[in-house]
Amino acid sequence: MKVLLLAAGRSKRMKPIEDKNFLNFAGKPLIQHQLELLHESGLDDVIVVGGEHNMKKIEALGESLHMRVSVIEQEDLSLGMCGAVLSAKNLLSDEPVIIFSSNDVVEKSAFESIKKESEKGEAFGYLLGYKVSEYFPGGYLETDSNGFISNIIEKPGEGNEPGNLVNLVVHMHKDPQKLVSYLEKTESENDDKYEVALAEMMRDGIKFKAVEYAGAWHPVKFPWHVQKVFKYYFDKAEKFVSDKAHISPGAIIKEDVIIEEGVKIFEGAIVNGPCYIGRNSVIANNALVRESNVGADCVIGFSTEVARSYLGSGVWTHSNYIGDSVIENNVSFGAGTVTGNLRLDECDVLVDCDGNKLSTGGNKFGAIIGSDVRIGINTSLMPGVKIGRGSFVGAGIVIGENIPPKSFVRGCFELKISENKCDVSEDREEFKKKL
Repeated sequence: MKVLLLAAGRSKRMKPIEDKNFLNFAGKPLIQHQLELLHESGLDDVIVVGGEHNMKKIEALGESLHMRVSVIEQEDLSLGMCGAVLSAKNLLSDEPVIIFSSNDVVEKSAFESIKKESEKGEAFGYLLGYKVSEYFPGGYLETDSNGFISNIIEKPGEGNEPGNLVNLVVHMHKDPQKLVSYLEKTESENDDKYEVALAEMMRDGIKFKAVEYAGAWHPVKFPWHVQKVFKYYFDKAEKFVSDKAHISPGAIIKEDVIIEEGVKIFEGAIVNGPCYIGRNSVIANNALVRESNVGADCVIGFSTEVARSYLGSGVWTHSNYIGDSVIENNVSFGAGTVTGNLRLDECDVLVDCDGNKLSTGGNKFGAIIGSDVRIGINTSLMPGVKIGRGSFVGAGIVIGENIPPKSFVRGCFELKISENKCDVSEDREEFKKKL
């Protein structure tokens, strides 16, 4: 059985994060975690659909794994899942295929459930459904009492859900070529041609069945999902402190941690798990790192606190506070710069996504910072702001709105200089009289 792993998307919802497939959790990129999950599930024949932006990285990763991994490019990303399947049509035969999104983090039991249900032979296709207790902004499966699907309704809006089964992109199709034939003739002005094609197949009497799944599920759709994904992979990973790490006797290591080789943790520093500290990173004197993923070659400088945050590789800090934030690679913070993570009214933090204010679902969330950013000293980042990749942000300013990529941000303030009429070299009592 083949697997079609979808990894071409460049979701605007994750910006300024460039490619969520290569966010590293506990030392491995997301897409590697997904490929290893497929291998554990006995699914080693994988076609990865990538995009121009990540093809080379996916190919290099595929070569390092002991799996049959073919990599193809989806040239037209506007077609969404439909475009991904059509890109791979020449590699699909008459044997069943599982279509799996790299954005849905699930357990091995997801694939076991799909395969077990398909053995009953009651339907042409099987779609994994997750039962939710509150509204999720995704697709919903409309089913009858026997679990057969009559429609997929995308983002129906709270209160308009046809049921409580959310469509997860773990789909099995027994005849991929039939699916391709419908995709090629489907018309839609949006990027939902795949879902529209499935609905047309259902109307034509082709049976699809929902497979209810109750295991772990973590969507990677928005930046505020990143911390939950880190905790999931951290909990599954082996915990250790490398014997090639250098940890001062005066440092404190608490709870579960993964500390890679080459890490240096200095006197007075505290690492409070769950924490991952990547290769060759430095945790300096009096720094505090807690419940965070710190990538390779980072410097958590003197008196810096990093709390519940994701840091990529090459992030440099000094006397900073970084809370509930997502920071990509090669980012530098000037001394005294902080990320605000709590609104004054303690309501849910909102993030501006293309003009729409979206709730993060919690009252604590910091900044989202793309790669190759430099931030000057004593600058404050308000909760939920985004800083685009390649930007420079000046010193001593408050950032309360999103910063586009490749921006140079300066503060607009006036420096006033006048004569100093006080002379502190005078007798102290005479000086006080003039005050």
